Amino acid sequence: MGTDSYGLSRVVGEKGVLPQRARKLDPSLPCREAELLIDVESLNIDAASFKQIKDDVGGDPARIAGRIQDIVRERGKMQNPVTGSGGMLIGRVKELGAKHPANGVLKPGDRIATLVSLTLTPLVIEEVKAVHADIDRVDIRGHALLFASGIYAKLPEDMPDTLSLAALDVCGAPALVARYVRPGMTVAVLGAGKSGALCLAQARRSLESRGKLLALDISQKALDALSAIGLCDEALKVDATQGVDVMEAVRKATGGQLCDLVVNCASVGNTEMASLLSVKDGGTVIFFSMATSFTTAALGAEGVGKDVTMLVGNGYVPGHAALTLELLRTEPSLRQLFEARYV
Repeated sequence: MGTDSYGLSRVVGEKGVLPQRARKLDPSLPCREAELLIDVESLNIDAASFKQIKDDVGGDPARIAGRIQDIVRERGKMQNPVTGSGGMLIGRVKELGAKHPANGVLKPGDRIATLVSLTLTPLVIEEVKAVHADIDRVDIRGHALLFASGIYAKLPEDMPDTLSLAALDVCGAPALVARYVRPGMTVAVLGAGKSGALCLAQARRSLESRGKLLALDISQKALDALSAIGLCDEALKVDATQGVDVMEAVRKATGGQLCDLVVNCASVGNTEMASLLSVKDGGTVIFFSMATSFTTAALGAEGVGKDVTMLVGNGYVPGHAALTLELLRTEPSLRQLFEARYV
């Protein structure tokens, strides 16, 4: 794949820097030969990023919209300077560059979701039409550019766009869970949001009724919703920033054994130690939260003498979009939960 397939020519003033790490991108038209031009309809902002913005501006929708517009205007992409994270988008294909690999697969007018982060996607917002603070989404009028290396999914016709967007935004999480969960394991999922619910559903499927599945969150309401549809064997109401308290709750729930695998989907910071203290020696922690600090996790494991494998979910697992959409199709109660929360 040629170097411009990664969008290096869109980076402003930093030679050799990839778009995700770049301070600023050039989102100007026209669309280039290895790019795909998208008329953007909605941005699904990463949960950690949206929470930071919402908290910082006091939850006011107009100020949330203004902050997002300011970031995109300054950087040419949606990358929160505090969290470093972005999100993803849905829109309609407007134009295909001659050398973009989607030629022959997509055509103008097709509706797609990008499965690469907004932190590397050149973006222009002409107008924010609506802010949906409860589901971390903003509806906009604008355009974005997808590089040849950028992955995407055609929006399915059998479910609403908002449902597809909510699921595809975090589709790497359940796909990686499917890779690591085996029957008989004790698994804990920290965070009862979108990625957490999908991870629980996939873990339950992979456990094949052998093992134990725990859901952890600070919200009793969120936990009750998961328990009501059988997505966990036990729900623990905990503050994940309090690592020792979480460990004790998990220890009690597992008869002192702790977990083989902990999946961190929390949208707040300082939850690394809760994950590390809840896993057995020799176990595994998967960090999907964009609020994760590598330094805290690495030094924290060393500091408490924990021999654990730590994985950072990068959002891409081959077949992740298909796996996640199939979960929604074959798990009616999960789909109903997503429709109630995100549609």
